[in-house]
Amino acid sequence: MTLHRFFVDPAAMAGERFAIPSAIERQVRGVLRLGDGDRIVLLPGDGTEAVCRLADGDCVVEERRTVASEPRHRLTVVQALLKGDALEEVVQHATEVGVARFRLVVTERCVARELSAGKLERLRAIVREAAEQSERGIVPAVEPPVALSEAFEPGSVLLFERHDGLGLAAITPPTSLIIGPEGGFGDGEVAAAGQAGVILAGLGPRILRSETVAVAAAAVVLSRTGDFA
Repeated sequence: MTLHRFFVDPAAMAGERFAIPSAIERQVRGVLRLGDGDRIVLLPGDGTEAVCRLADGDCVVEERRTVASEPRHRLTVVQALLKGDALEEVVQHATEVGVARFRLVVTERCVARELSAGKLERLRAIVREAAEQSERGIVPAVEPPVALSEAFEPGSVLLFERHDGLGLAAITPPTSLIIGPEGGFGDGEVAAAGQAGVILAGLGPRILRSETVAVAAAAVVLSRTGDFA
């Protein structure tokens, strides 16, 4: 039987017996209607989990363990802002695949130029729910948008459509993937990335939608580091 999983504040699950964390009490009791004898899994967000049995309104820890499903390779996706709800699809599915962090950037050809505080919090909530559903051990961070140049780091890979050189599968698995908006990157941005030590790579001969790239690329990288072996 699959157990319901919840990320909670580590302080709310200290000790071997504690009250059901207030942040999830309504969902546990009112929505899921779980009661004494039922089990849930609580996650403090550090890659561990605690299997707990409900008893008299408390959680009784039966086992604490490392989350076996968390990828060993810590991959960051640097994603340009996208129009509409496309970012929601990116962070949801890339979290399911195993991405560890999201950095949002504004690029030359972004249609969306800013992200409201409410939208950022919604993205973080979507990531949290996706991490629970996919049995992750951490909730990937979603950082507020910055200029593209601030995300250039040596060893990062910028994915450039129909790139004639290296393919992503042919290079050392990177720790950071930089992905453009609907219109791709401008020539000046690509040149600046190269000057900053960023590697240019392609995903093949086909043109993917912007919201598809992160998921496809993350799967390529993580499969090469043993996550899908």
